Amino acid sequence: MGLAFTAEPAVIAVIDDWRAWLAHERRISGHTLDGYGRDLRKFLQFITGHLGYPPGLQDLEALKPRDFRGYLASRHAEGLARSSTARAMSTLRNFFRFMEQRGVVENAAIGAIKTPKVSHSVPKALTMEDALTTVITVGDLSDEPWIGKRDTAVMLLLYGCGLRIGEALGLDRGQAPEDEDSIVVTGKGDKQRLVPVLPVVSSAIRDYVEACPFDLAPDGPLFVGKRGKRLQARVIQRQMGILRARLGLPETATPHALRHSFATHLLAGGGDLRTIQELLGHASLSTTQRYTEVDAGRLKAVYDNAHPRARR
Repeated sequence: MGLAFTAEPAVIAVIDDWRAWLAHERRISGHTLDGYGRDLRKFLQFITGHLGYPPGLQDLEALKPRDFRGYLASRHAEGLARSSTARAMSTLRNFFRFMEQRGVVENAAIGAIKTPKVSHSVPKALTMEDALTTVITVGDLSDEPWIGKRDTAVMLLLYGCGLRIGEALGLDRGQAPEDEDSIVVTGKGDKQRLVPVLPVVSSAIRDYVEACPFDLAPDGPLFVGKRGKRLQARVIQRQMGILRARLGLPETATPHALRHSFATHLLAGGGDLRTIQELLGHASLSTTQRYTEVDAGRLKAVYDNAHPRARR
């Protein structure tokens, strides 16, 4: 995705170096890279209006805390979410730190800016009954049997394997676990992990592949749309929206909620956090620990029943 930046040529050159470093050294995903680019572009647009001209390297070095606070105030005036602004500030810190490490620009003012506090959100999981009903019912939404089998297979990868929607739709035909009990998944930052596959998931994928009217090349997409191109996430999101209305599910019932449900129900069944962390591909255990809050009632019951000091 091309991003046009408003700045002096020297700044544009540094931005290109920064983006190349993020892509090749840090190995962040294309989606994240585009997000960083949009954050920086919005900041530079603000600074251009703030100064009255496109900024150069000296202008970036001369920015004061009040300039950065003005940027935060402008985002607040636009009604942008705190989480979005917190991410934007993280992008700016990353960019300015990169420039400092390269000896291009040194600006201590950004270090004086506090990132807006973001309320801690707990993942919204479906009940086990709702999750199963969703997986079972999605195949009935389409008049074309192969599409129904496709959607069922996708939903099963989310709920049965804990995949992100992008990970499931990013699979190629050659990766399909039709006769295997595991699958190699490429997650964020191109990090790979091995995920066990239940027989019901393998069977659903096999049923879809056999029913699919397109010739699925080994190095081509596993899941395709009506024109044979790689299936887009919005199609599955739309199906989930229909299911929310038909089944009376909450607004938080999204494809990603099935992934949360996978983790929550594993935890409820006695799974340990380290294993769940590996299955989900979380870089930090703290991210996985959020699921303990979802099922805090069960954890308290386990503590009360099993911990030797619980009844003292």
